[in-house]
Amino acid sequence: MDEETKEFLECEQPWVYVMLIFAAGWFGAYTFVLRGGIFCNAQTANVVLFGIALGSGNWKGAAYLLLPIGAYLFGAFMSEFLGKTVKRAHLLRWDTILTLLEAVAVFILGCLPAEAPDQICQVTLNFICSMQFNTFRQMTGIPAATTFVTNHLRQIGSNLAKYIRHHDPVSWRKLKVHGSLTVFFGLGAIVSTIGCHFFTYRSIWGACIVLLIIFGRLAYTDIVVEKDFLDQVPHGH
Repeated sequence: MDEETKEFLECEQPWVYVMLIFAAGWFGAYTFVLRGGIFCNAQTANVVLFGIALGSGNWKGAAYLLLPIGAYLFGAFMSEFLGKTVKRAHLLRWDTILTLLEAVAVFILGCLPAEAPDQICQVTLNFICSMQFNTFRQMTGIPAATTFVTNHLRQIGSNLAKYIRHHDPVSWRKLKVHGSLTVFFGLGAIVSTIGCHFFTYRSIWGACIVLLIIFGRLAYTDIVVEKDFLDQVPHGH
């Protein structure tokens, strides 16, 4: 590593990804238990349901599903667009600002009354999960999602087989990365479910605390530790 670049930025470090996917597990359990019985972290199920609705001639249902799908698509667009815009300001990294925006959105969702339409929470989380997924792409050089675990499960199985056959350190490192992220996603869901039983609709504020911790540390790093590296692009972008 020379004076011009860092090998990995703070926003690519394991602790960030572990905490982000913990929050994502929290979101998934929260919406399933309290806000409509669905998951908002990804859109595979919604696209399938959209196809079923079209195939069944349920035009109203199909049109309704375009709302979460569109929110997810728009989230990816906005994160890509705003990321480049924020970079020109040379103040904080987009990755850092996004965690604050997520925390604010989650705090507001926790303020909603029980009778508020579930779709408000669902679409908001669709949007912020998409931005997060598009922004945080690689954990210390290993491609890793922070909002769902489908690929992590595939990677666990694949790298476990490679390690058993070849005993190479690369497969072992990937196995640990994807395994830890899967575990913390599950832990987030467990803690969220317990929180839902005790604190009901305000329980999502627990994820807000997690996001604020990430923001605080990343902001400090941007301003003090990595102020000379704000132009550096994280791996995977």
